[in-house]
Amino acid sequence: MIMIKKSNINQEKDNLVILSTSIEKIKGYGLNKEQLAFILSEIKMDKKIINLNCHNRFVFIVSVDNKKEDYQRKEILRRAASSVNHQLNAHQVKSVSILAETKHDDDVLAFAEGLVLSNYQFIQYKTKQEKNLLSSVIVENTISKIKIDELNALLEAVYESRNLVNEPANKLNAVDLANHFKKMALKAGFSIQVFDKKKITALKMGGLLAVNKGSVDPPTFSIMEYKPKNAKNKKPFVLVGKGITYDTGGLSLKPTPGSMDLMKCDMAGSAAVAGAMYAIAKSKLNVHVIALVPATDNRPGFNAFAPGDIITMFDGTTIEMLNSDAEGRMILGDALAYAKKYQPELLIDLATLTGAAANAIGPQGIVSMGTADEKLHNKLKQSGNSTFERLAEFPFWDEYDDLLKSDIADMKNIGGPVAGAITAGKFLAKFTNYPYIHLDIAGPAFISSANHYQTKGATGVGVRLLFDFFKNI
Repeated sequence: MIMIKKSNINQEKDNLVILSTSIEKIKGYGLNKEQLAFILSEIKMDKKIINLNCHNRFVFIVSVDNKKEDYQRKEILRRAASSVNHQLNAHQVKSVSILAETKHDDDVLAFAEGLVLSNYQFIQYKTKQEKNLLSSVIVENTISKIKIDELNALLEAVYESRNLVNEPANKLNAVDLANHFKKMALKAGFSIQVFDKKKITALKMGGLLAVNKGSVDPPTFSIMEYKPKNAKNKKPFVLVGKGITYDTGGLSLKPTPGSMDLMKCDMAGSAAVAGAMYAIAKSKLNVHVIALVPATDNRPGFNAFAPGDIITMFDGTTIEMLNSDAEGRMILGDALAYAKKYQPELLIDLATLTGAAANAIGPQGIVSMGTADEKLHNKLKQSGNSTFERLAEFPFWDEYDDLLKSDIADMKNIGGPVAGAITAGKFLAKFTNYPYIHLDIAGPAFISSANHYQTKGATGVGVRLLFDFFKNI
């Protein structure tokens, strides 16, 4: 991964990106009259990004609109950085320096963030690799070292999350996933405990065990914790991530192509919470956070659970299982019930849970809902705007509970053909007795084509959102 560094910048020799609110005032930087004239001609054509090939170096001038809201301006800069990144790599540029003719140091950091995120590649299984050559991003010495260190830690965390989600199922089962969490814990400085199948069975985590019955690989339950001495919260914040390493739909088999092909991404929630833990611990934020990840694959083999089965969950709740492709809520229910022991200040789960959420708002945002105080939900929404991992809050009315009623058990695991994303959230809420927010990331977690700095495949969505939330809380 590219590391962002502070250094003195040679304005006349380095490859430069100049962020400016007034492009026509650009002077100096080793630019001659002809190049300045070219800049003016591009301005007249309303170009927002101007590229100068100065033979021995490249200079990019990026227009910054100070009339935009702060979060909008930063997102425009991240997206502009993606465009610049493609051009830098096309010309095999290895290093670039960023200068700002603006009032905000954070503009430089937002642009650097976009450069690094758009430079991500997952190519380790290619025998002939075409690597992006950009390997160094330099920012001005005036920018805070703390902010740079935090950004580097966060970007590492997003890379970690993307790598995990992009790994194919034959390279990453539940045990592999837990082992990778252990490596992340050692590197970033948080603790981890992993329950094996024997322990999970002893705890009677019936939802996780039921989903795992069709698999040859055992399940895991990972508990990650970061607790600094100066933690501001007396009760921990808890994160829960769905860890379905591959989802066939079980006996309720998914169709393919177009549905099962991408199901290695069904553990994106677990990758997001692990990535958040990595960034939080590495940046030494003064917040006590615990992350729980129930993990297994969902397959139709062996004694796979079948529609009509009655499953007894960790907390004793009985579930009439009517669709084995609604498996994520089964493993998450156990984790949410287990989390009661921590008496959380707030619990946030992230899951690629429903096609209904993806169909409702597409990859442009995250569906949210829950029982938490509106102030907490609004703070999370603010972080969603800041990182542009925006939240669309769905209603959580009591009437939706009726759709989950069962004639022969406490609850069904599906609610019917309407309000599918909401009834999934309602199912999960039954296992909570604390402030709770459910984030359905099915839309943005894995994309079929690049979207600016979100590269094709895994996006790492959720990591930046959670880090910003905890940093500001």
